[in-house]
Amino acid sequence: MSFIQDFKAFALKGNVIDMAIGVIIGGAFNKIISSVVNDVIMPPIGVLIGGVDFKDLKLVLKDAVPEQLDEAGNVVQAAVAEVTLNYGSFIQNVVDFLIIALTIFFMIKGVTKLTELRKKKEVEAPAAPAPAPEPSAEEKLLTEIRDLLKKQ
Repeated sequence: MSFIQDFKAFALKGNVIDMAIGVIIGGAFNKIISSVVNDVIMPPIGVLIGGVDFKDLKLVLKDAVPEQLDEAGNVVQAAVAEVTLNYGSFIQNVVDFLIIALTIFFMIKGVTKLTELRKKKEVEAPAAPAPAPEPSAEEKLLTEIRDLLKKQ
């Protein structure tokens, strides 16, 4: 098999397509959850703890240094941005993760419950054996002929 045929066989398997769909839906779901956390959950929590925006919570490890110029206006030392530990963003990401994990947990739990119910119904109501098919007209005629020959 050529490389293209191997790849086509791999890519068109049901598991790979299902996984790709899951990744795409997961990405969209992640955006929704991030919006819920950032725009709905965290602002009221910030108000409750004193009007704090969690995105602004940080620990400054090194202050910023402004650009230094000489009298001619030439840059002597370039500006250096401050170095921070952004723990507010980390808290928001933890809340994102917990909500996503909780949602997935409930979804899997629901699917598992439905699967168990379906299996339970299958066990409770076993399929009745199918009735034997009605013999055809030819079979009936041959049976009658056989029975008549036995009598003689």
